[in-house]
Amino acid sequence: MPEIVVQTEHLTKKFGTFTAVDDITMSIEEGQVYGFLGPNGSGKSTTIRLLCGLLAPTSGRALVLGLDLSKDNGKIKKQVGYMSQKFSLYPELTVMENLDFYSGLYGLDGKEKNMRIDQMIELAGLKGREDQLTGSLSGGWRQRLALGCAILHKPKMLFLDEATSGVDPKARMLFWDIIYELASQGTTIMVTTHFMDEAEHCNRVAFIYYGRLIADNAPSTLKDSVPGQIYELNSPDSMELLAKIQRGEGGDFIDSYFFGDKIHVLVPNGREMRKEGIFSNCEIQHIDKSMEDVFVYLVKSHANDDLGEGRISGVGSATTASSASMNEKGAGDKK
Repeated sequence: MPEIVVQTEHLTKKFGTFTAVDDITMSIEEGQVYGFLGPNGSGKSTTIRLLCGLLAPTSGRALVLGLDLSKDNGKIKKQVGYMSQKFSLYPELTVMENLDFYSGLYGLDGKEKNMRIDQMIELAGLKGREDQLTGSLSGGWRQRLALGCAILHKPKMLFLDEATSGVDPKARMLFWDIIYELASQGTTIMVTTHFMDEAEHCNRVAFIYYGRLIADNAPSTLKDSVPGQIYELNSPDSMELLAKIQRGEGGDFIDSYFFGDKIHVLVPNGREMRKEGIFSNCEIQHIDKSMEDVFVYLVKSHANDDLGEGRISGVGSATTASSASMNEKGAGDKK
């Protein structure tokens, strides 16, 4: 059996009357890339900070690399790597100076220090940029440098908190190549994100919503848990069409909602959608379920829970819960 690197039991964090992390129980196996997904303000960053020893839990228990969060806080900090969602390096220092500074923080010196710095420059693709000011690097380069600084000391457990936010798709792909390489070498990685497509890169995915864990499984298993099949509709008047679907004019469906400028309809197995009736002017395509479809289904499945003091109770079929909440940063979001 694989070793359990992270184990939480009823982990909870409150700030006054606000519950940021609510009774989370989960485990992460050695070598896994564990995706921790949810909208902004759902508690992802708070959970990461708890597991890094940067915050003390209000209640519950967590073990990281066999160390108890409540007893071995200082030891945990030294044995994990952490890359925050906000750029944490010094822009007025060069690439080499930042690497040198962080190697000192981790207690590296001599030959080991020089070897690790060389390895990080190679890993991040920064050869030839050692003397460039960090602040002048593009977002993708800064991101890879920050990752290099986070893993200088060869941590067995790496926490990445929305590390791909604010960079272009190509930079995100390159970043995930590095993550795969680290995982293949035995590093366990927990990565938070609000990009649903990044869930496809993970061995296991957990969804957090208003502080609570609402799903935790392999991406393929989560997709299979959504009943029926997905059809994507492209209509010249999607607003009116969705309203008709939700009034039941096109038949009985499991669910329907906007997906960007298109409509996704969750259709019972064995039933086929055709270009007829209210769908005669539509482009209809049968597609595979995405992790965003999974998220919408999960949110609506918990619509009657007391999450967020009833804040999901308004999630109806017409709500673009995934696209809007997963990609917009609300001012003053608590994480």
